[in-house]
Amino acid sequence: MKLQCALVSVLAASMCAGQGLTAKKAWTPLRTANGQPDLQGVWTNATITPLERPADLAAKPFFTPSEAAAYEKQVVENANVDRRRSDVTTDVGLAYNEAWWDRGTHVVKTLRTSLIVDPADGKLPALTPEGERRAVALAERRRLHPADGPEDRGLTERCILWPTAGPPMMPSVYNNNYQIFQGPEYVAIMVEMIHDVRIIPLDTRPHLPSGVRQWLGDSRGHWEGNTLVVDTTNFTDKTKFRGSSENLHLTERFTRTDPDTILYEYTVNDPATWTKPWTAQITMTKSASRVYEYACHEGNYGMMGILAGARAEETSSANAGAK
Repeated sequence: MKLQCALVSVLAASMCAGQGLTAKKAWTPLRTANGQPDLQGVWTNATITPLERPADLAAKPFFTPSEAAAYEKQVVENANVDRRRSDVTTDVGLAYNEAWWDRGTHVVKTLRTSLIVDPADGKLPALTPEGERRAVALAERRRLHPADGPEDRGLTERCILWPTAGPPMMPSVYNNNYQIFQGPEYVAIMVEMIHDVRIIPLDTRPHLPSGVRQWLGDSRGHWEGNTLVVDTTNFTDKTKFRGSSENLHLTERFTRTDPDTILYEYTVNDPATWTKPWTAQITMTKSASRVYEYACHEGNYGMMGILAGARAEETSSANAGAK
């Protein structure tokens, strides 16, 4: 509790100075054999802090420790799917019991009420007209062609990519672990969700040509003091982080603030989607767990079931229309 209070005081002071979170408490970062700040190990970003600030907390950027405890208790209780609800009439609506979920049970260590720190209201900026048009077009396509083929389904269902697992690295419903490896010329981040590995060069090579697009983008890293800064471009037009375009420019910052915490901050800059850049912060906690292989669907039977169900619905509708 004292640590949480200290973090709030530090963050409040840094906000007044117009700067991000900096560790005021004297702590010397651990170093790798080649002298880099040591970020290695397994880290979890599981948290119940939402990306955007809830409407009922609009005027409250931070919880007090007691407010945070009450909020955590309420969210955990409400999210418990083992409590059968009267509004769910069939068991399939709650087919995964609570043992499957690993959302976390705590807010971030800074006690912020949203992961978004800029804009100050904790909300995503407004979409541009182009961003709105893309969102409407995508929703309409999904309505008219929900499952003509596997390409109509999301990347998650197709076991290609979990869009929030990174980059940027967002907490999810489970598999929130990341293992960081460091060498003199590279940093690698193994992502537990769908088992991706990001390999980030630390030299001065330029980004790939604009015609080369990758699911996880093209990342380049460098050190600014004790902070690892990672610049990522060259996303595909299918990644669509929260509706982003292929021109998404992502800047991530990793700062180890104590033996058990990395402050992870990312800034999203996509003028084709949002009217201004936005920034989020997540505190990642050192974990004694190991990263396990995430096999997604064994043989992806789920996708076959989705497409078969869509064909059955089409047949049923056609038969009904013929009567």
